[in-house]
Amino acid sequence: MDAHAQAITADRTVSQDDSDTQRSKKLRWFFIALLVIGGVVNYLDRSNLSIANTTIAKEFNLDSTQMGLILAAFSWPYAIANLPAGYLVDKFGPKRIYSWAATLWSVVSLLSATASTYGLFYAFRVALGISESPFFTAGLKVCDNWFDEKEKALPVSIVNTGSQIANAIAPPLLTILLIKIGWRGMFLIIGGLGLLVTVIWMVCYRNPSVKEIAAIKGEDWQKQAASEKQNKQQNSQSGANKKSWISLFKQSQTYFMIIGAFGIFYTVWVYLTWLPTYLQKAEGFDLMTSGWLAMLPYLCGIVGVLCGGWISGKMLKMGYRTITSRKVPIVAGAFLAAFAVLPVAYMHNVTLTMILLCVGYFASQIPIGCMWTLASDIAEPDQVSSLGAIQNFGGFVGAAAAPMVTGYILDQTGQNFTLAFVVAGVLLLVGAFSYLIFVNEPASKKRGIAR
Repeated sequence: MDAHAQAITADRTVSQDDSDTQRSKKLRWFFIALLVIGGVVNYLDRSNLSIANTTIAKEFNLDSTQMGLILAAFSWPYAIANLPAGYLVDKFGPKRIYSWAATLWSVVSLLSATASTYGLFYAFRVALGISESPFFTAGLKVCDNWFDEKEKALPVSIVNTGSQIANAIAPPLLTILLIKIGWRGMFLIIGGLGLLVTVIWMVCYRNPSVKEIAAIKGEDWQKQAASEKQNKQQNSQSGANKKSWISLFKQSQTYFMIIGAFGIFYTVWVYLTWLPTYLQKAEGFDLMTSGWLAMLPYLCGIVGVLCGGWISGKMLKMGYRTITSRKVPIVAGAFLAAFAVLPVAYMHNVTLTMILLCVGYFASQIPIGCMWTLASDIAEPDQVSSLGAIQNFGGFVGAAAAPMVTGYILDQTGQNFTLAFVVAGVLLLVGAFSYLIFVNEPASKKRGIAR
């Protein structure tokens, strides 16, 4: 073959490689879109109880403390199940674990529509929490597989908008379903949607090939991968042990990530479980009006999640260290949320109350995507989902505490929400300081320019 023919062949190869790279980059955003849709359905499953709160409480003759317990029945098993869920996603991959999980939570939602006693309904909420636990860890693994370090804050944040979209549309949508077909029909429809999304995921998703990873993550990744492979071979030869899942609990900042997530998630779940009831009982709105008004803070939450990812990505491009670029949105968002939520406790003007509630929820969502990305930046490659799940465990311990503590406060104070908002605001400050002071970049992971 002459030089001219070789040049033509080389050009065609480069052109084909460029074309394959572009297809891969489009494909990864399709997977992100699937995760967003999955997140919407996932959170509709979680939100349906808070929307039907007063209706179910009346049917089963429950007081606020009992309702708080059943609202928390999802969160505490979800928190505990996150610990093995992260390990399972790291071990078996996001496609397999997500497929099993989505099938199970959809079936549980369908079965919940048949509940005839408080105990049975409680058991179904526990099963829902366990089955939904792998969702965000699987999403984090997908983003870590398909995006490089400077890109992944945005897709992680976008995946988290699925939950916020669901939270925004849930109050009016589920309230309409509740009024038209009852709470049992509402559970059946959401369960059916979950099964449909699961089938699409099982058919469409795949992990990137080595060639696609190299194209997406560049030469630095190839050098890093080669170095890691060499280190593994050396460790294997010398008898050195691979870092275990339990080794994450030997790092002090793991515990401060748990505490920080607890403080932030606690407030988020006060919103998610008690906001419609607050608007009905404290502000006097009817069921339909409270459904539409509850949508407003959740719409602001969609913007908040995206803002967090955008700020983090912008800081990285400006040359700030990776961990600094994650911590700034987390800490600033938590502080702003606290300063918005605390005054709600003493506000007597409906308009100002709604403004503060919207600002508070917007700010509380700024950290969410960055918290997941932070875990992927701190962890070793084979522990990404594990550390993310451990952090999420802390968050959902807070999510489990929020409805129970709030329900108890309401019963003890004659349905007064003042102390509930004070507790939420203080815990936001605890979360902010935990990340600000105690979560730092490991020496082995430092990159970029110090600023």
